[in-house]
Amino acid sequence: MKLILTQEVTGLGGPGDIVEVKDGYGRNYLIPRGEGIRWTKGGEKTVESIKAARKSRAVRDQAHAEEIKGKLEGNAVALKVRAGESGRLFGAITTGDIAEALSAAAGETVDKRTLVLGNPIKSLGSHAVSVKLHDDVTAQVTVNVIPA
Repeated sequence: MKLILTQEVTGLGGPGDIVEVKDGYGRNYLIPRGEGIRWTKGGEKTVESIKAARKSRAVRDQAHAEEIKGKLEGNAVALKVRAGESGRLFGAITTGDIAEALSAAAGETVDKRTLVLGNPIKSLGSHAVSVKLHDDVTAQVTVNVIPA
């Protein structure tokens, strides 16, 4: 089955890529999650629009990515959340929350899709988050979750 990817899929490709996958994987996993759409001959316009949107969101070049990495790694980000007495949160910290805090701290827009979390953040304390700024540049950021 041929698909056009609409989001980054680890080990498969990025938005706008045309990939060949097994029928079940595409039909039961990628398409329902919105990570891909069926390839058609008229899909070339879709591919071009996806690639244009990706290019506008992407960091300009590797030097700019290194500059943003320096800003992000220079300071830790603190997030205030409601938590119980045992230190568990009421809910979880989302990638959107972290992206907003990083954007405010760095003065640069950080896309939530570039954040890599091992597990959802559901407790107070210090947590490590990776930010993939460019193909060759990844920043390690410390997020401190404190009670409100």
